Amino acid sequence: MKNLIPFLKRPPTVAVIRLSGVIAAGGRTGAGLNDATLAPVIERAFRKGKPVAVALAINSPGGSPVQTALLAARIRRLAAEKTIPIHAFVEDVAASGGYWLATAADQIWIDDSSVVGSIGVISSGFGFHELMARQGIERRVHTAGTSKSFLDPFKPEKPEDVARLKALQEPIHAAFIAQVKARRGARLSAGDLFTGDVWVGQQAIEVGLADGIAHLVPKMKDLFGDKVRLVSYGPRRGLLRRFGAQVLGEALAGIEDRALWARYGL
Repeated sequence: MKNLIPFLKRPPTVAVIRLSGVIAAGGRTGAGLNDATLAPVIERAFRKGKPVAVALAINSPGGSPVQTALLAARIRRLAAEKTIPIHAFVEDVAASGGYWLATAADQIWIDDSSVVGSIGVISSGFGFHELMARQGIERRVHTAGTSKSFLDPFKPEKPEDVARLKALQEPIHAAFIAQVKARRGARLSAGDLFTGDVWVGQQAIEVGLADGIAHLVPKMKDLFGDKVRLVSYGPRRGLLRRFGAQVLGEALAGIEDRALWARYGL
């Protein structure tokens, strides 16, 4: 009833989904951005309270291409189903899978110093075979199948293994390129944006990877009025997590995450 009375009309609501961190399946700790954890969060954001828009607050150096694709596809499906515009706001970085997530939005807004791009695929590891030889350690591996010890870090790297890895990376890179082209389309203005390079602030706008410089709160007020309500949605923390369980596992995962962030000086 009160919605029919003009002076009691509810202000517009924008649902804010925070996507901050490395994109990874649950693994040891359940940490990381992944579809299993964020599916109920994203569903609530779109379905609760009839939002006029959804804002994605993104700060991610990337991670799992599969989890990235699942999250982006879920956001696009709900946006189409509910006919709700999506705005992405990049904080420090939206690189690699972090940028893939940003392309789920209709508009991508960044800061003057935001790092954007890294449209490529990377695999990394270490080789320990010389260290083991110096220490007199013999490793014994028995396999059924010629590829079961593919890129074994305890053996010298084989050219055929590297070639096979590159062949595995190519379709992932192609899917990433297709996503960017499909979502950004004619806005892309530079020649080759798909080398894995990154752009900062205005550079990203000039090549078409972002739409403008803007921050979440003032931009939403500019679009929907000063009385717009911003409602944040995020995963609920479990009881054990709140009381410091899984500390060791999180520390180990944190080392891996730290390496990803460090690639962008963060």
